[in-house]
Amino acid sequence: MSPAYTVSMTSEDLKQRYREAYEAWQKHLSGVHDLLLDGKRLPPDQIKGLLNREARAKEKYDEARRRLLGIDG
Repeated sequence: MSPAYTVSMTSEDLKQRYREAYEAWQKHLSGVHDLLLDGKRLPPDQIKGLLNREARAKEKYDEARRRLLGIDG
């Protein structure tokens, strides 16, 4: 995103987006842990979907974290 986008967001907006992104990532990560650590069984297509959702949620979390820290790019 451009610096202008970050500047237009308030500190509270950044914090809220960070919290939401973190919670979403943790939800999906918990599903991955159920699969890998707790032995939950899923069909291969559902495993692929689960891993893709976790990866996208992690990317959104990383982006929100960078914005909160003032690191764009």
